[in-house]
Formats: sequence, structure tokens, C-alpha cells
Amino acid sequence: MAYRNGTYIAFHAEGKTDPTASDIRYYRMMKAWHENDDIDFKFINSHDKVEAVKDSASKSKIKQSLEDRLDNSKNMVLIVGPKTHLDTDFVPHEIEYAVDVCGIPVIVVYTGYTSILNPASHRHEWPAALTKRIDDKSVCAIHIPFKQKVIDTAIRRFDLSTQPNGPLSYYTKEAQQKMGVEFK
Repeated sequence: MAYRNGTYIAFHAEGKTDPTASDIRYYRMMKAWHENDDIDFKFINSHDKVEAVKDSASKSKIKQSLEDRLDNSKNMVLIVGPKTHLDTDFVPHEIEYAVDVCGIPVIVVYTGYTSILNPASHRHEWPAALTKRIDDKSVCAIHIPFKQKVIDTAIRRFDLSTQPNGPLSYYTKEAQQKMGVEFK
């Protein structure tokens, strides 16, 4: 049986390897926060728990590796950028497997926003696999902005035994302010 203590991070890479050209830059930012001793942001990266496969590997081999990583995860961070909803490759599979098979909570992290107070207003940004699971209420998800303290709080709080209350959970304005989010 897998030891589920990792955080799985999913993002739309757009088939690019340039670390500044897609949402991979947000994943790398999270890794940089984690590796910086002066920043209180620690998590166990599920991607480090399973041997990496080459990008040239078959699609089925890559999917198996992603599933092995999700099997070792307590939660999933889904980075949602402007093009995430266009992903028809691995992000939909990652969402399906995380929710339908693993039953782990999803931390939906939006880039380009300073706060999130009405998750439903971001529907146009969701991948179809997430929209389906929100609509049928099979996912427990918290929706947050891409802010270090807010992400850290959600990663530490939500796991298999402590899930968000339903598919459209979010932190109140007051809670986000306590985590350093500024409202103008």
C-alpha cells in the first residue's frame, strides 16, 4: 500500500520545456519556495517519489508514472492558467485519476488573480474533467489564488481525511487577508 504523504502538482505544460513559456514556471516557483530556507513553504513533492520517465516515453508509460505518483499523494495542486482548459493531454487524466481513483482533495490554484472569492466565476478556466466533477459534486476542492502563504495553508490542511467542504470551497476574505492577501 502506498504511503500517501505527497503533494501532486498538475499544470498545463503546453508541450514546452522552456521553464518560462508555460505554467511550468508556477510549478518551478513552488519548488523554489520549498528549497529556500528563508521561506516557510515545505511539502513532499510526489514527483520526487517516483522515478521520472523521459518525455519521449510512450503515453501509456507516462500515464502509469503519473498514476504511481498520485497513488502516493495526499492532495493535488492543480495550477490553472489561461490555457489550462485547453489541455487534452495529461491534465484531464490527472484530474480523473486523482478524484475518481485516489479520492484526494484538489487545491485549484489560479494564476493571475490576487484573490478568489467566487470560484464559480472561474468556470470558463476549468478543464472539462474538473467541470464535470464540480457539476456532479464528486470532487472536494478549495479554490485559491497563486499566493505562497495561501497555497502553503491549503497543502498543510487538506488531505484524504480532511477534505474541503464540497467542490466550490474557498477561503473567506478575512481568512485570505490573514494569509497576506491584499484587497483593493
